[in-house]
Amino acid sequence: MKPILVFQTDFTYKEGAVSSMYGVVKSVDRELEIMDGTHELPQYDTWSASYRLYQSLPFWPEGTIYVSVVDPGVGTARRACVARTSSGHYVVTPDNGTLTHIDKYIGIEEVREIDERVNRLRGKDTEEVAIFHGRDLFGYTAARLASGIIDYEGVGPAYPVSEIVRHPLLEPVIEPGHVSGIFEIDDPNFGNLWTNIPTRAFIDAGFAYGEELYVRIRHEGREVFSERTAFVKSFGYVEKGSPLVYNNELMRIGMAVSQGSLTRTYGLGYGPDWTVEFTIDSRERERKE
Repeated sequence: MKPILVFQTDFTYKEGAVSSMYGVVKSVDRELEIMDGTHELPQYDTWSASYRLYQSLPFWPEGTIYVSVVDPGVGTARRACVARTSSGHYVVTPDNGTLTHIDKYIGIEEVREIDERVNRLRGKDTEEVAIFHGRDLFGYTAARLASGIIDYEGVGPAYPVSEIVRHPLLEPVIEPGHVSGIFEIDDPNFGNLWTNIPTRAFIDAGFAYGEELYVRIRHEGREVFSERTAFVKSFGYVEKGSPLVYNNELMRIGMAVSQGSLTRTYGLGYGPDWTVEFTIDSRERERKE
């Protein structure tokens, strides 16, 4: 079976960019299956592109070719590449930080720079276009790779994995009864926030489901949230409108408001300047015992 193509971009569906990319794929090989990841990534946000790859790529079959196009440097000297992951997936993308999370948490075995002399759309009056590599380079190369017109070596020359552009990834601080980290990303539809704290490490530090924790959130060092908050497995364990701490779909600690929006209710956001601390309420635990 031919690999599935999955696309994520910051293009939206408001105009014809996504349709044009898919048209190029079908012009190369009408049998290729195209699926959407998302086309609602924040504009120019290569961090979010990186995180969303990490969120979804592992759940696609081995051999899937993921095309990720958030490309503020389109048309410049930044590399266009295809990375092969340790899980057997391929990612076609500008090398601009988008590979950060999968390199860290999945692993990249090899990366090749797309040879535009071979793997670029020609013959449709596109030769002088420098601003739509999603169509003319990434979509076209992905289609040629998926169809078998080229193999992975046919993408172009390999370059050292150590040269991949990476965003800095901050590590949480894990201590018995006290854990701190950052909000790495949001769940925009529901207003939840996801931390960089692994749930298993959180529980190993002494936190237990069903207990209330002290939670403090700071933005640029200024405290913006300080409340006792329940640590629960799912949203329905607290009253509607109440904040909660929970284990998200990636086995990371998240925060939410039950049937509400944490980000809108409390004016919170994500990024390295949004820090969060969790502390066990030892007196409450002793009282219950």
